[in-house]
Amino acid sequence: MKAINLFAATVLIGFCLLIPKLAYADSIVVDKVYHPYVLPFERELEWRLVSHQTDSGNILAQRVGLGGAINDTMALEGYLVGERDDNGDFGLQAYELELRWQLIEQGRLWADWGALFELEKQHIKDVFEATTGFVVEKEFGRASLTMNAFLVYEWGQDIENEWETEFRAQYRYRYLSAFQPSIELYAGEDFIGIGPGFIGLYRFEGQKQLKWEAGFISEISQSDKNHSFRLALEFEF
Repeated sequence: MKAINLFAATVLIGFCLLIPKLAYADSIVVDKVYHPYVLPFERELEWRLVSHQTDSGNILAQRVGLGGAINDTMALEGYLVGERDDNGDFGLQAYELELRWQLIEQGRLWADWGALFELEKQHIKDVFEATTGFVVEKEFGRASLTMNAFLVYEWGQDIENEWETEFRAQYRYRYLSAFQPSIELYAGEDFIGIGPGFIGLYRFEGQKQLKWEAGFISEISQSDKNHSFRLALEFEF
């Protein structure tokens, strides 16, 4: 049964590689893999970091977010995004508002479904970005397969209006609550990256919990150097 589940997950990931064929996102594709669940009354403080290394240099992006549930199925969160460019200058890059929507009750269908809506405005430039898409998660015993498929539209006076797509997937084995190894995949036009990761969770009293994630993603679609390291901390209270 475990072999069948692993084969099914592999087939699903391979099939989804065919999805993002519209355009390659200008921003870093490697980021958080979203899950479709919203906890009632949840409040969340989040910090994320992505270090993107290529032949031309290193780009370091960080974001800090604060938000929480607005009802039993929706959560709203705001972010401040900072970025360090190739010249070593770090500063405020953008503002972002994110809405997560749990579409169905967990376990009701063959997989759990959610939706994501994001609106981002760059701090200095007249550039806007809107993202929408689906978040799907399926459990196979102690393993989980999570997939994100997003459609992105960028517009403004300082950018050419264009549509983009992104796809993210995470196959996770719940070995221990504090250590859950995973394989992560990210894809866009001219970009396919894959690599190992892990998730950990520590529960405090009541609904309080601390979640940490890390992953190292290497591009496999081109021979040029392209590696990304991501790190995230979430405190729910």
